Amino acid sequence: MSTGTQKPRKNSGYGVRLVRGPFINLPPHRDHTDDVEVFLRYTERLRRQGAKLAADFFSGAGGLSLGLEKAGYKVVFGADHEPFANRTHAHHFGGMSVDWDLADPGVVGEVAELCRAARVDLIAGGPPCQPFSKAGRSMIRHQVESGLRDKHDQRRDLWLSYLEIIRVAKPRAVIMENVPDMALDRDMFILRSIVESLEQFGYSVEERVVDAWRYGVPQFRQRLILVAIKGKIKFTWPSEVRQKVTVWNAIGDLPEVVGGWRPVGGAEGWSEYSGPLTHFQREMRSGVSEADTGKVFDHITRPVRDDDREAFESMTHDTKYTDLSSEHQRYRGDIFDDKYNRLNENDLSRTITAHIAKDGYWYIHPRQSRTLTVREAARLQTFPDHFRFDGPPSAAFRQIGNAVPPQLGFVIGAGVLESIARADDPGISTRELSIEISSWFRQRGEGLTLPWLAASSRWEVVAGEVLLDRASPQVIRRLWPIVQKLSPSPKRRSVDADLLEGLIDMSRTVGRLNRAEAIAALASRVHESSGILDGPAEAIKKSTALPDSVIDLATLVVPGVSRGHEDEGLEEPVLVTKGVLRVARRFQASPVDRKNKMTDGRMAVARMIGFGPDARLAHLGLIELANSLCRPENPACEECPLTAHCAKDGL
Repeated sequence: MSTGTQKPRKNSGYGVRLVRGPFINLPPHRDHTDDVEVFLRYTERLRRQGAKLAADFFSGAGGLSLGLEKAGYKVVFGADHEPFANRTHAHHFGGMSVDWDLADPGVVGEVAELCRAARVDLIAGGPPCQPFSKAGRSMIRHQVESGLRDKHDQRRDLWLSYLEIIRVAKPRAVIMENVPDMALDRDMFILRSIVESLEQFGYSVEERVVDAWRYGVPQFRQRLILVAIKGKIKFTWPSEVRQKVTVWNAIGDLPEVVGGWRPVGGAEGWSEYSGPLTHFQREMRSGVSEADTGKVFDHITRPVRDDDREAFESMTHDTKYTDLSSEHQRYRGDIFDDKYNRLNENDLSRTITAHIAKDGYWYIHPRQSRTLTVREAARLQTFPDHFRFDGPPSAAFRQIGNAVPPQLGFVIGAGVLESIARADDPGISTRELSIEISSWFRQRGEGLTLPWLAASSRWEVVAGEVLLDRASPQVIRRLWPIVQKLSPSPKRRSVDADLLEGLIDMSRTVGRLNRAEAIAALASRVHESSGILDGPAEAIKKSTALPDSVIDLATLVVPGVSRGHEDEGLEEPVLVTKGVLRVARRFQASPVDRKNKMTDGRMAVARMIGFGPDARLAHLGLIELANSLCRPENPACEECPLTAHCAKDGL
């Protein structure tokens, strides 16, 4: 290996090389300022030059900012609470890069007014989304449904701050990025709240869980992306790449180094570089200055213990930690079965996360017996080689792992600009759709195919589901009145034996005896243990062993039962059973019923029911549609209330 360098030091102790640093101090961008008046003059000058301005909140080192600038925006404002990341952002982007407390309503107001005064065209960012107490959800839901904003001097959750900045600044477009787990809550509270608020603000909203590799990022990385455009303008998702960018496509041109190696020159030290070999590598080198064409910076990594190096040498990308010899297993295999992971050079990298700053064992180089260098990790996140990171190597790793891949930011940012230029009609909004479905459901009245969707007690819903699911209309008409009469009440302290016997006899004649016996047993328990179905879903399941789908439907149909469980009724779970995915797939022309039901499927359903006052009935309306008109075979499209808006995919 040829470098402008010192040689690696010999091992000592357990093989940890006694080399630290270097610590990089990046100066601010020439157009960086901490002065608001200077900032406003700067943004005014950019606007006169025709620039489209963007602000990046929770910006980290600036991965999303970098992608947006490549797409055609000029990022003039960044905010993040991590000092090293903040200084990295301030070095690479003009304007303001601040560490302000966005949980403070006063600060949020100032920031919102600043973005409004600067006439920012795009607000982007990935606000942390923490779960809420039931009481907190009650307050927030009321504000969202009524269109009210919180006027009290209390600390905000950061996603609420993000929405408030958008409400005041009124940018032309919004991009929000987050982990897919945001869509996995039982009721998708936060995501549905955000969509509802943005539609109230006058935006057309699209959201999707995307695989970053489909847009040219060489790693497995799923992210939830939400895009909102002011007015009736549809965001069109960009075309996906035809071929994966593999690990070796991304880093195969970088010179060999050993663990713990550091170049001469500290922060300005470099490794000799012979040139890019692939299209991706040429993209990563495109911003490098002519003076640095033969250099690669930050190509450094942590030292490697002797026993770790021996373990790495024995591994392929298929080797599990528990496959290693016992002498190389320093951790419990039953807990750390994936402690070590050698990357497959011919496939995508494992998701680069902030964890890489701790030990790097998840990111072992595909050919060399060491963990990834800072520059290799940056490459896999699509940071170009000219992009440097403030602070020590551990801080650089953390900034890289926390970042939005610039390539993903570029593709989404370019898609926003193209969508605005095309100005396609987005069609019916989630709020409008929710109103239409809920109105249709109300009009069905007593003519429901599944009458327990309008039940007055959770008992009726449970009994209807268990006894009458997939029954013919004739069977439902015969048995449903008996189910209703068996419903517990304060006046009825025990099960009516005659009614129960009649139910069992009739069920026997229609081939539902086992179901009726299960209902009989449950009826006795419900009468003996008052309130057994009134608690939270977890308690009902523990007490009754009913399926999750039945419990969720019961809490959706009858949400107002509390009995000491505060705000239980506000959860309104998003269901992906009872045919709703079929309706969503046909309506949206998207294969959500064949994808991940717990993310793509639930998001598709949430997109049709919204979060406002009509959401619960709209959800029940979707279930009724699936079981009445939008049948698997021979759907009655001409009778469907959504036919004018439906893509009718797969019909």
